[in-house]
Amino acid sequence: MVICPPVVLLYVDYPPWPGARRVPGWRRRTREAGGRGCGRRGAGGLARARGGTPVRARASLTLLRMKVLVTGGAGYIGSITVETLLARGHEPIVLDDLSTGHRDAVPEGVPFVHGSVADPDMVGYALRDLGAEAVLHFAAFSLVGESMSQPMKYFGNNAAGTLALLDGLVRHGVQRFVLSSTAAVYGTPASVPIPEDAPLRPESVYGESKLMIERALAWLARTSGLGSVALRYFNAAGASAARGEDHRPESHLIPLVLQVAAGRRESIQVFGDDYPTPDGTAVRDYVHVLDLAEAHVLALEALVPGEARAYNLGNGRGYSVREVIEVCRRVTGEAIPEVAAPRRAGDPPVLVADSGRARAELGWRPRREALEEMVASAWAWHRAHPDGYGAAGR
Repeated sequence: MVICPPVVLLYVDYPPWPGARRVPGWRRRTREAGGRGCGRRGAGGLARARGGTPVRARASLTLLRMKVLVTGGAGYIGSITVETLLARGHEPIVLDDLSTGHRDAVPEGVPFVHGSVADPDMVGYALRDLGAEAVLHFAAFSLVGESMSQPMKYFGNNAAGTLALLDGLVRHGVQRFVLSSTAAVYGTPASVPIPEDAPLRPESVYGESKLMIERALAWLARTSGLGSVALRYFNAAGASAARGEDHRPESHLIPLVLQVAAGRRESIQVFGDDYPTPDGTAVRDYVHVLDLAEAHVLALEALVPGEARAYNLGNGRGYSVREVIEVCRRVTGEAIPEVAAPRRAGDPPVLVADSGRARAELGWRPRREALEEMVASAWAWHRAHPDGYGAAGR
């Protein structure tokens, strides 16, 4: 084996974070040993067994610390994923323009870059000067209804902005990329639960803007060797002990219902009560934000340069809007009045995930499957932070 200085190949014979298992005979490059390697094309790829076969992280391969750029890391899911990266021994760097995120959501001590993913100088600074070796991309607009009334806002930010970010990755030789995608790429499915090979027929500009990037990732895997994973998750819910959901204005069902329970709103609007579902309201698959965060880190550790893969993330069970409201009533002990409203454009009747591929290939298991647990964690965070992150959090 030729070793190009100053890179050193080390045997990994100890777990670098709690819960990781030792695998004798595996080896992996580490930046702590010096340098970025002879070339960036292979940097950060999966280690190989003596027979040369790549093995995914779920097969117990332990990874040494990576510097990870988290775009949108001041947002809801991004900031909680930063927590998970820290717990796994990685070094996150947050890039966020704070248009919807909160500076106070970024854990103390984590490098923060105030800027846009569409700004090549900011992206270059994070990748080149701060040494990010991988990217978790959360920065995006995500309101289905708004995307239908303001399509260019979504094509400009979610599609064009992400393409600018990907251009930076290619130019700087970074070959690990995890995309926060969405179940909206499927549109109205022919059947549920939805597998990854279901037809991709988005019915909203938001879903289309994400699908455009998934298709670009497939081409970049072939042409540039980029390794990527697109995580198509369904409805995020819940909170960690320190971080929760605080949108301005709020638009997601559970925090809106909890605002009614807390006396900050008079009632909750139910958008559409004439869907072809048992109670007439839309049905969604909810997944705890901590389980989503873990999936992002597992995907980061498992992806292979030159491959583009996609995974659904969900619990495999759907709850209607009225069922969610009823769970919130039980958890909070409040009445929570509801008011019927027209359907929103682009909202399919039912979205429920088949996440078998993520379970099999990433070793991902949602550990907080009960909707009551998700609502209880969100309620605890909202009671502890009645004003969210506060006016100073932006």
